[in-house]
Parts: sequence; structure tokens; C-alpha cells
Amino acid sequence: MSALLVALGATVGAPIRFLVDLALKRRFGEGFPWGTLLVNAVGSLILGTLMALPLSPEAMALLGAGLCGALTTYSTFAYETVQLSRTGARGRALLYVLASLALGVGAAWTGLTVTALLFG
Repeated sequence: MSALLVALGATVGAPIRFLVDLALKRRFGEGFPWGTLLVNAVGSLILGTLMALPLSPEAMALLGAGLCGALTTYSTFAYETVQLSRTGARGRALLYVLASLALGVGAAWTGLTVTALLFG
């Protein structure tokens, strides 16, 4: 049952990631991976929030592993960082790594802390 819930959550998360990335590439161009940065930060915020809630294992499978797992993407982050470096944009690559770490961890911590304060 858990695998089915993960798959169901992923059917929502993956298209959202794709559409956000597409929209931001159209809006800002392909010089910086804004889409991946945004979905990874938002997914981290959601996951931090979920961690503070008394959810069942089934809800965590659906929303945590499924939705957030498909919404966020470490492999794309790694690929885009390498591509920026390979094309000579090492400064942007470093900025991307630092921003991704700060926003991802900060968003997860914020989601966890705020939710715990509100509902704990």
C-alpha cells in the first residue's frame, strides 16, 4: 500500500516540478536554474512542515516520499551545478550550491519550527 501512495504523490509532484521549471525558464531564461532552486526550497518547506505534524505513515508516504520526493530533485541540482561549471559559469555554480543549501535547509527548519509553534 505504501508504494502505491508514494506513486500517487509522485504523480502530483513530478508534473509540478516540470511546469515550474518550464515557466521559470521561459520567464528568466536558462542562465540560472531558478526552477530547480524554487521547487527544492518549496519541497523542503513542505517536508519540514510535515515532520512537525502527527501524520500517519501512510500520509508521510503520500506527501513526504511521494509528493516531496518527486517535487524536489537532487540529481537535477547536481547536473545543473556541473553544467554551470563546465560552461565556465563557476561563480553561478557556486552561488547555486550555496543558495540551494541555505534555502533548502532554511526552508525545512522554518517549516518544522513554525508548524511546531502553531500546532505543538
